[in-house]
Amino acid sequence: MKFSDTPKPNPRNPNTTMARKRARKTKEYRNWLDLPKDVTVSILQRLGAIDILESAQKVCMLWRNICKDPSMWRAIDMQNLGDLHDMPYDLEKMCIHAIDRSCGQLRDINIEYFGTDELLIYITQSTSQLRRLRLVCCYYITDKKLSELAAKLPLLEELDMTISSLSEEPLEALGRCCPLLKSLKWNQLWDGCPHIRIEGDEEFDDDGEALAIAKNMPELRHLQLIGNKVTNDGLQAILDGCPHLESLDIRKCFNVTLSGNLGKRCAERIKILRHPSDSTHDYGFMAEISD
Repeated sequence: MKFSDTPKPNPRNPNTTMARKRARKTKEYRNWLDLPKDVTVSILQRLGAIDILESAQKVCMLWRNICKDPSMWRAIDMQNLGDLHDMPYDLEKMCIHAIDRSCGQLRDINIEYFGTDELLIYITQSTSQLRRLRLVCCYYITDKKLSELAAKLPLLEELDMTISSLSEEPLEALGRCCPLLKSLKWNQLWDGCPHIRIEGDEEFDDDGEALAIAKNMPELRHLQLIGNKVTNDGLQAILDGCPHLESLDIRKCFNVTLSGNLGKRCAERIKILRHPSDSTHDYGFMAEISD
């Protein structure tokens, strides 16, 4: 038979149709276990600690072994929706288990809604390499304990304390003990009314935290103070004491008026400036107490 006479595949031939279906199925259902290990690691690292411990590590033996590697736990993200009473597991025990898996390599941890003094003690006892600490809505962490533990965070570069019951006391200790600190988020719920505020009213005016930052954190590059009671005087002190500041977020800081020389100074000095009245739609948390 000549080459030109070779019969073409008949699309109606059952054998040809089945072969095509098998090819499509193979293409659609590739085995995840065939992925290179570094790709699998990269995928799993994008999951939070809860998803890894409750789901991913139970998929197969390969994933379980990867999830036991201490390098997987250099960053621990305990992000959750805050519905602690509806959860079938204990987040603090789970977090401690994750910290244990890091074998002293922990560098970055995010805790939301369940942080306590005891957990913070466990973190600082388990690693001396922490670079980033994020504590969101952790009302059971006290001024005294955070101040005491600041000395165990000498490599800290980023601190995020969003909505807490803390005062300026730990800010002073953190400034003294964490010379590498470059980024600080110290956010609160605004509970004053700017429209009826009386000048000099101590209930609504408070520069204590601003002064603690200004006096103790000269290397700051990024500062977020959403909902803070800082006034123009406190902001002036921050600009004086933090000469390297590049970004400043003072949304919901209604005691600040960015006009005149202060407004001009901020515009000239700060590359990224969020004003008191700017929207908080991208913040992720409630920024003020509703009436």
